Amino acid sequence: MRHLRIGNIGATRLALISLLWLVTGLGGGVMLDRQLLADAVPNANVPDSVMPEFKLIGEAWNMIDKVYVDRSAVKPKRMAYGAISGMVDALGDTGHSTFLTPQQLKETRDSIEGHFAGIGAEIRMQGKQVVVVAPLDGSPASKSGLRPGDVIFKVNGKDVVGQTLDQVVRRIRGPAGTKVVLTIHEPKAEHLQDVTITRAVIHVHSVSWHMLPGTDIADVRIASFSKDTIQELMKAVDALRAAGATGIVLDLRSDPGGLLDQAIKVASLFLNGGNVLLEKDAQGKVHPVPVDDSIPTVQMPMVVLTNVGTASASEILAGALQDADRATILGQQTFGTGTVLQQFPLSDGSAVLLAVEEWLTPKGHTIWHKGIKPDKVVKLAQDATPVLPLDLRHMNAKQFKDRKDTQLLKAIELLQKENS
Repeated sequence: MRHLRIGNIGATRLALISLLWLVTGLGGGVMLDRQLLADAVPNANVPDSVMPEFKLIGEAWNMIDKVYVDRSAVKPKRMAYGAISGMVDALGDTGHSTFLTPQQLKETRDSIEGHFAGIGAEIRMQGKQVVVVAPLDGSPASKSGLRPGDVIFKVNGKDVVGQTLDQVVRRIRGPAGTKVVLTIHEPKAEHLQDVTITRAVIHVHSVSWHMLPGTDIADVRIASFSKDTIQELMKAVDALRAAGATGIVLDLRSDPGGLLDQAIKVASLFLNGGNVLLEKDAQGKVHPVPVDDSIPTVQMPMVVLTNVGTASASEILAGALQDADRATILGQQTFGTGTVLQQFPLSDGSAVLLAVEEWLTPKGHTIWHKGIKPDKVVKLAQDATPVLPLDLRHMNAKQFKDRKDTQLLKAIELLQKENS
């Protein structure tokens, strides 16, 4: 049985968007000898087909080291990391395959384990724009009103145009308790607006749930797939059964993904058999990944909510449930992250995360760059925000309906028809 987690010794496999959750601290380094870069690696280890290109990198390194006028800017650590990042970025797998410094790797591990500092938002580059993929539940970003699809134009009044994602992250990050002002553009808004966010230590609760007011339906939220997601979800299922629930709305909206093994286990909780996904390697060979038979099965009727922030592991889950006709997928088309990352550690504690396999739905549908299309397309009202289980704790039936979460209301309608 595979347990996939950043920080394991050796290669690690994950299903996630690059987890640049705007956490504090970047750094780490590597010292390279200021000699011909090509000489740093024995020629026997460089394929003949790329030797000219490898020497070209060495030529550029030496030229910068020799003649660049600002000597304080010629820093081997920064140049080496920039070169590695550039090679990975040249693959075109923007926001997924990536280079991580030792500190970034630690931050990513902390985010998977459920605790880190920052504003609590998943962002990535789309073209030349910095776009919010998903704010985390209960995070400063979420409380400030950031939404999936918001475009960040300025940080503390300074433009981010032309900057890399790492550069933007460094400007947004900062110690817990300090403030950062983001100038954003909502997709449907006419004007830019400033959003002030107070950075904090983020504690990620993977699973939350609450009964929907005036119904016998449980609203179950998976915010991300971390190491304890399946255990938290099974406890939630036991509790909602005890509360008399006859149906489940599984909310995957703005869930940026996480650990692949947790997505497999969660899907196995709702599937009687078959496959959770198909993995296709670089040679085109397809490997089916079956359900985990050790997970007890839940037969309760279910509707799954998705939006543009539903990504990675949450797309695996939605695709598996859709292909098996186990649940109605309702909402909007998902983000379209469809590769398995493998962690390749480097000698100084940094690492390269590379997409080594593409995943497909059990019926062979491609997720990468396409996403999961919902069975029923329902858009959220422009002036509405998703209602989460944490919100429901303080709502009666009327207050819930007044929030105008059209996706959640439609899901209730479908389940009530199925149970009638």
